[in-house]
Amino acid sequence: MNKSAIKKKRFKEINLNDIFFNSLKNDYPGFEEWYLKKSKNEEFAYVLDDDGIQGFLYLKEENEEDVSITPVFKKKRRLKVGTFKVNAHGTKLGERFIKIIIDEMCRNSFEEAYLTIFPKHDELIKLVERYGFIHYGKKESLAGIENVYVKRADIIYNNLFLDYPKINVKNNKKFLLSIYPKFHTRMFPDSKLKTEKEHYIEDISFTNSIEKIYLSGATNLYEYKKGDIAVIYRTRNNYGRAWYESVATSICVVEEIKHIDEFKCYDDFLSYCVKYSVFEEYELKNFWINKKYPYIIRMLYNLALNRRPIRKQLVEDVGLNPKERWVALPLKNKEFFKILELGEVDESFIIY
Repeated sequence: MNKSAIKKKRFKEINLNDIFFNSLKNDYPGFEEWYLKKSKNEEFAYVLDDDGIQGFLYLKEENEEDVSITPVFKKKRRLKVGTFKVNAHGTKLGERFIKIIIDEMCRNSFEEAYLTIFPKHDELIKLVERYGFIHYGKKESLAGIENVYVKRADIIYNNLFLDYPKINVKNNKKFLLSIYPKFHTRMFPDSKLKTEKEHYIEDISFTNSIEKIYLSGATNLYEYKKGDIAVIYRTRNNYGRAWYESVATSICVVEEIKHIDEFKCYDDFLSYCVKYSVFEEYELKNFWINKKYPYIIRMLYNLALNRRPIRKQLVEDVGLNPKERWVALPLKNKEFFKILELGEVDESFIIY
């Protein structure tokens, strides 16, 4: 696993003396004592260590009343974001931790998740609000007064970001989007194919950001718009057999689709793509020059399929035509829902 991967580690494996923790020690009286207690209890946190700690996240389950919060938290099973800090690398690093929080909330069927944030952390507040955390109230402690933000599983906003990772399947188009293996591994590094029976893989999502940008030559991509759904299809390796090696892996929701000619200059194109693109800057430069892949799709990575249907299943069980080019292949509703069934997608992720 590369250095930019977020790893789950025991507290005792993480260096409390790293300068990263200085602000937490200053903001929260008793932070060191709290940390050492967690270490003694063999508890875990998510950490990004890249030439020093760059991000830290601690999650815990609660099922109790909290009178230090106004309005009072009534007794309920919740996911608490106990400690969450990232160094200022823009929202992409923060997104990767937000994805872990929301994935944990959904995987373990929490009714809600919450965290407390000092008002001074305005960029973090913008980030959590973008993905559906709503200001609830305030919490008082020895550290002072913090704002409380809650994301609830039972509220639907009909908004791509606020409802994330839920997928609205009403009144939209669905399609199969092909991605070459080398690019797929970059986009979904923890969804890379393994030679396991039936391609069963747990998607831990430690290294995934939520927003993705991909370039394609599929001319029919312009038929799709915000809210449409892309089933990500990882094509075969050159040495593999497509019948067994090509698989559907993930579900994304379209945020925007652009044509490369919409950008006035290369710098505008680069600025749009570079933050969430899977491509290196030299690759983007080549794409700009040769215009080989003129369609730019910006999308949210909502979920990974628990089981990855191979091409054989997509033909025999779903009914897709093997003679068609599966680049941006339109899917009928019944075909899409069959893929969800084969992929063992939990119903709680679907908005009907």
